[in-house]
Amino acid sequence: MLKLLKVAITGGIASGKSTVCQLFQELGAYVISADDIVHELLDPQTDLGQKIIRLFGSDIVQNGKIARPVIAKKVFNDPKLLKKLEELIHPEVLKQIERLYQQACTQEKQVPFIVEMPLLFEIGAESAYDKTIALVTPIETARRRWIDAGHSNQDFELRTNRQIPNDAKQKQADYIIQNNGTLQDLRRQVKELYHIFTTAS
Repeated sequence: MLKLLKVAITGGIASGKSTVCQLFQELGAYVISADDIVHELLDPQTDLGQKIIRLFGSDIVQNGKIARPVIAKKVFNDPKLLKKLEELIHPEVLKQIERLYQQACTQEKQVPFIVEMPLLFEIGAESAYDKTIALVTPIETARRRWIDAGHSNQDFELRTNRQIPNDAKQKQADYIIQNNGTLQDLRRQVKELYHIFTTAS
């Protein structure tokens, strides 16, 4: 069984993580998203879903699904409740990422295994990866993207305050991608890192 290079991509709100991951995927990398895994796990039929319903109450279930916006409203003004939620979610997400990594290693395809993980450093998960990338975007650029996508400035502030600052991410990461230019410039940086990763692996 192959041992694929395991890489985590992190960054602030609206920094362009999904775009960078898409660019890596276009180059051939195996890419997964921690947020997508949360979506899959937050189902009333899963064990985790049942635990979260017991924690928050049945009103978080709407049209047969767990409504993340309802949970968000409850936790962002209650740090203790947020901590309880994260204690339930993060271990399950990390387990699923490891399962997907082991599965990817059986496919006999020597490409980087890349995980989009917004709270990588915040939850201390960086030790599980061979390399880490911090995606850095000017705060006001990120704010504008977030608001343009239909979200509120208050929500941006609440989410940003949960994360460590960009400069701290840069110090902790192995590589930095600056997302303050064109898509072409972003693509160039991704290609350079992809070359480094495929050469190393």
